[in-house]
Amino acid sequence: MAHAKQKVNDGKITYPPGVKEISDKISKEEMVRRLKMVVKTFMDMDQDSEEEKEMYLNLALHLASDFFLKHPDKDVRLLVACCLADIFRIYAPEAPYTSPDKLKDIFMFISRQLKGLEDTKSPQFNRYFYLLENIAWVKSYNICFELEDGNEIFTQLYRTLFSVINNGHNQKVHMHMVDLMSSIISEGDTVSQELLDTVLVNLIPAHKNLNKQAYDLAKALLKRTAQAIEPYITNFFNQVLMLGKTSISDLSEHVFDLILELYNIDSHLLLSVLPQLEFKLKSNDNDERLQVVKLLAKMFGAKDSELASQNKPLWQCFLGRFNDIHVPIRLECVKFASHCLMNHPDLTKDLTEYLKVRSHDPEEAIRHDVIVSIVTAAKKDLSLVNDQLLNFVRERTLDKRWRVRKEAMMGLAQIYKKYALRAEAGKDASKQISWIQDKLLHIYYQNSIDDRLLVERIFAQFMVPHNLETTERMKCLYYLYATLDSNAVKALNEMWKCQNMLRNHVKDLLDLIKQEKSDAATKAIFSKVMVITIGKAYPGKAQDFMKKFTQVLEEDEKIRKQLETLVSPACSCKQAEGSVREITKKLGNPKQPTNPFLEMIKFLLERIAPVHIDAESISALIKQVNKSIDGTADDEEEGVPTDQAIRAGLELLKVLSFTHPISFHSAETFESLLACLKMDDEKVAEAALQIFKNTGNKIEEDFPHIRSALLPVLQHKAKKGPPRQAKYAIHCIHAIFSSKETQFAQIFEPLHKSLDPTNLEQLITPLVSISHIALLAPDQFAAPLKSLVANFLVKDLLMNDRLPGRKTTKLWVPDEEVSAETLVKIQAIKFMVRWLLGMKNNLSKSGTSTLRLLTAILHSDGDLTEQGKISKPDMSRLRLAAGCAILKLAQEPCYHEIITLEQYQLCALVINDECYQVRQVFAQKLHKGLSRLRLSLEYMAICALCAKDPVKERRAHARQCLVKNINTRREYLKQHAAVSEKLLSLLPEYVVPYTIHLLAHDPDYVKVQDIEQLKDIKECLWFILEILMAKNENNSHAFIRKMVENIKQTKDAQGPDDLKMNEKLYTVCDIAMNIIMSKSTTYSLESPKDPVLPARFFTQPDKNFSNTKNYLPAEIKSFFTPGKPKAANVLGAVNKPLSSAGKQSQTKSSRMETISNASSGSNPSSPGRSKGRLDSSELDHSENEDILMMKSSPLPGKKGDKRDDSDLMRSETEKPRGRKRATASDQDEKLNQEEQSKSGQEQKPKAGQRGRKRTAAAAESDDQSSWPEEKRVDEDEQNSPPKKGRRGRPPKAAIVDTPKEETPGKVSKRGRKKAVPAEEEGERDSENVEQKQKGSGSRQAKTPKRSQQSMDVPVSGGEESVQLTPQKKRGRPPKTPQSQPKKNVHAGHSRKAASKENDSSEEMDASQNSSPKNDDLSLEEEEEVSALNVRTVPAVILNI
Repeated sequence: MAHAKQKVNDGKITYPPGVKEISDKISKEEMVRRLKMVVKTFMDMDQDSEEEKEMYLNLALHLASDFFLKHPDKDVRLLVACCLADIFRIYAPEAPYTSPDKLKDIFMFISRQLKGLEDTKSPQFNRYFYLLENIAWVKSYNICFELEDGNEIFTQLYRTLFSVINNGHNQKVHMHMVDLMSSIISEGDTVSQELLDTVLVNLIPAHKNLNKQAYDLAKALLKRTAQAIEPYITNFFNQVLMLGKTSISDLSEHVFDLILELYNIDSHLLLSVLPQLEFKLKSNDNDERLQVVKLLAKMFGAKDSELASQNKPLWQCFLGRFNDIHVPIRLECVKFASHCLMNHPDLTKDLTEYLKVRSHDPEEAIRHDVIVSIVTAAKKDLSLVNDQLLNFVRERTLDKRWRVRKEAMMGLAQIYKKYALRAEAGKDASKQISWIQDKLLHIYYQNSIDDRLLVERIFAQFMVPHNLETTERMKCLYYLYATLDSNAVKALNEMWKCQNMLRNHVKDLLDLIKQEKSDAATKAIFSKVMVITIGKAYPGKAQDFMKKFTQVLEEDEKIRKQLETLVSPACSCKQAEGSVREITKKLGNPKQPTNPFLEMIKFLLERIAPVHIDAESISALIKQVNKSIDGTADDEEEGVPTDQAIRAGLELLKVLSFTHPISFHSAETFESLLACLKMDDEKVAEAALQIFKNTGNKIEEDFPHIRSALLPVLQHKAKKGPPRQAKYAIHCIHAIFSSKETQFAQIFEPLHKSLDPTNLEQLITPLVSISHIALLAPDQFAAPLKSLVANFLVKDLLMNDRLPGRKTTKLWVPDEEVSAETLVKIQAIKFMVRWLLGMKNNLSKSGTSTLRLLTAILHSDGDLTEQGKISKPDMSRLRLAAGCAILKLAQEPCYHEIITLEQYQLCALVINDECYQVRQVFAQKLHKGLSRLRLSLEYMAICALCAKDPVKERRAHARQCLVKNINTRREYLKQHAAVSEKLLSLLPEYVVPYTIHLLAHDPDYVKVQDIEQLKDIKECLWFILEILMAKNENNSHAFIRKMVENIKQTKDAQGPDDLKMNEKLYTVCDIAMNIIMSKSTTYSLESPKDPVLPARFFTQPDKNFSNTKNYLPAEIKSFFTPGKPKAANVLGAVNKPLSSAGKQSQTKSSRMETISNASSGSNPSSPGRSKGRLDSSELDHSENEDILMMKSSPLPGKKGDKRDDSDLMRSETEKPRGRKRATASDQDEKLNQEEQSKSGQEQKPKAGQRGRKRTAAAAESDDQSSWPEEKRVDEDEQNSPPKKGRRGRPPKAAIVDTPKEETPGKVSKRGRKKAVPAEEEGERDSENVEQKQKGSGSRQAKTPKRSQQSMDVPVSGGEESVQLTPQKKRGRPPKTPQSQPKKNVHAGHSRKAASKENDSSEEMDASQNSSPKNDDLSLEEEEEVSALNVRTVPAVILNI
């Protein structure tokens, strides 16, 4: 090097051969030419050419002069840069330049030249590439490590390379850049923050999106240098995250984006950074926590991420953020769940518990996104979500927010279509989600119209897609219907019924539009528009849109024609789709971004369009049924037993025969139905008969061969078929044949002659057939029918007890265990009702006599002859039949008028019968009549007595029914503004006077000032008033107050001169007034109208009489707690379906109750047969104890509404009310011990009372007490009667052991004599044994052994009870001592069938399916009853 320095000092520059001096004195072109030769020379030289190195040393120094480094021409600069690169290569490892400043200038110069790499199409690109390749291969920049300004040089190089890289560069360019940069990081001593920023900035999303190639370059560089650069990255994040030194880098605000990118590039880069994130997850700054959560969500959720398994503490800390107080953080966590479920199935278990909590989050958006996350994962692969996660979605279908419910319903629908309908994941997956179809249809029971409309849309698009080919569509519907549960079937039937009603309304609207314009027609059109828009989500807008649509229909004949086609009974599915398309197309012009009018009309058209059912569909459905009958269907493959499929198919056809009767009119269809009539399956034959009844009106004219084949079958069924088939056969004849009188005569005469009271088994079918003939053709056989009723039904059947009943302590038994004689008596009662309903007049006083007979049955507990031969379960059946018969007659105006107040009040007491099933079915019949507006408001007052039901779920369901009935009447009044003359029978507020009158005559209300009795009355009143006062519409609170005030100015029309009775009436009024005052703030305003009181119940107000006295004792006033009434919202109250007006929502096994759909009216394990109000602190086994076996509710409800099993059980273990409550439970325990101590003795029944309402403490104990296992009783004890001697009230004494039979009592009978109060009913049957409490006073002189009864029990005993008339008593009459009853004789097939015979005339809709299974256990009738002395019955009968 000494020699070299000497050469340098000489200053002589040696140029390659042929190259002249290069200086500023030559032209640019010449300089370029010469430089190229120099470049070529240096390019060819290698490091071993020592001579040449020495020779060209001065040239190398000359080329590094400022003249070349700052030359304005880029070509010159490029050639110089290439020379310099080669010089570094040739002279390596010692560069010929020793000055640090010069080295800096040279490398900065080379870096600037590298910008020429940007233009890949430049003619000089190859030379730029050579430059890059050379310095990368030689690692020339490593010389700069020793320079103070090395970091500046490296930063400039990195920036240049990241800025020039583009998609025009090939892999070699990319590789050399990575080599060049990585050598600087890997071989250098340090990486400055500035240099690190130059690399990391390319990972920020904004830069990444601008220059993807720069991102890839940085990614490759980081991967190559991961080990070397990791400490500097760690230091950077430590400074920013832990120390908060955000000023050290401009990238501080992007740390979380950088962490994500670095983790995706190489997780090892963040080994020391991730623990810092756990600290940040617990930051007090909401935004900071949110940023960390977003970051970790992406890191944990990435497809190939193993972070959760590698860093479990961080994963657990992250899961904790699901419960963060900050809403956006919880929302972010929930959104992350979807990706995590899809990409990491192994983490599903961890997520499930946190999603469970979030599915109940108070924030709507979070609950919504929980559903989205679960459904998204399920749609990708059902195996990714477990049953628990799907159940969260299921629960949210009952969410309080419509947006959440909609998302849950749509999510389930999409899952169902993919995995159940299309079976994309096989049969196992299909079975896993088979519950979805039921759940979606159950939602149709909800009150919200949005829910119902969405269910309709889901059914048409997801469950049975309307765009399927006809055969496939019907197959889908066939197997869906066969696999739905009973509640879902009812919902589907109800849905079709609602759509059919709407279709008929639109058809009526079209008929009105075509009429000539007039004021009447305009009013009729407006009224019809109101009816059509009732079921819309926003009635106000809907009415405006419908008015607009009506105008369009009047003006546009083409649209009107299309709509007429759409609502035509003969419209096919294809025609319907075409019509909807044409109408929406016309209404959609001109096109608008949003057109709510079009959306509303489109929705209306979707509802009324027959997109599923037409004649072709019915034919395809019939063929599917025939395939099942022939055994060629895919029943087993679809998981449906063939018998079940056939039965369901016929049920489906039966329902469709109501909504689409015209579609059945084909010979093929009728021939198939005729074949079904001859099948052994009774259900199939029944359904076929009903289909003929609904669709056969044209058979006689259009299908004579069907007529001739059908007639003998119908006649045979009417004479010798099962009772239900006989009933439908009679109705078929009436509907199909014009010569029905002849056909009826051919059936009536032989059946009439064959009636034999000694052959009970063969009596039921003839009675059913003749009774329906009497209903349909009353005038044809008027004389023989009257004789038949008076002589045969009454004298031979009802007034005779031929066979002793079976001994049992139960109050209810399954249908097949009911004696044949009782079944015949029930049919006799129904016969009389149908006969009267057919006559529709009381000219012969037959109605009056029949009502007295029915009253006698109720008075005698169902044992009309009082011979003691009838068993307890049979007596329950007869009471139920009598009560429902009165209700049925009350729905006919001519008989409603003749029902006395005493009969009405006695009928009301059936709602408190001692037998659970009697209460249950009677309440259903009452609800059915009220909801159809066939029973007047006085019968709604009976619902107040439901407050005394001991079963919590029965009370809740009664409230639900009451809400529905009140809303039905309010809606009716809104739609029919012109019915003001019927306001007294329709306005719900008018139920208050009837309720007050009924409670004043409550037999439990004996002592006028008794606190416990007044509490009872308060609860009954509040049961009604709470719902009425939930909304103060039109100042209704003041109206109710005015009504109550007016009643106090009148007298009881039932006993205007009875001072005590009137005092009771005024006391009940004061209770009502106190309730109103404590629960309302507007009661004192002026009443909008002056109320009109019912004249049958109250005398005219005496203008000279001002009753301002307060009749309440001071102690009772503390029980009126102020507070606003609860909103009468059924949606979340009891998650129990209610069908539409008049339709029962449950089968007999679970209808209208909230305990369980597993309960059965004829099953000893059915729920709650208990009858009085019970305290949770005590246990009463006297009631139908098998209620304790039941658990589940028929429809899943909201989480918050669920009751645990112990709740259900506790509700059955409440102690009966009616006696004064001790201050502590010690007294109750003592009483129970005393009762048990007497269990071995002969017991006498007491006149029991229906209890008082629980105190708040007792009610609270319902939810706190637990059910002891040892309290469960065996089968024999279940359903045992309450231990009391009166009807209509729950039991009062609690027993544990099965009591002994009581010996025949020495009790005189009770009739109308005032001396023998009705409450002092004689002893119960020998099977109705009871335990009595000690310490009680004498009850009645006529029942001396009642001295063990409690003195505090509010009963009609002693002097006070004598003052009451028998009509006001609620008890059962005493029984004559009888010999030991013999075993029941069991009937066979016909008996069982008879118990199932449904005497109601069939109407369209789901009521066919929603009506009780064993409907004739009680008639579908409802009415009042009179307190008739049993001794007068024979005389009464002669008057029928």
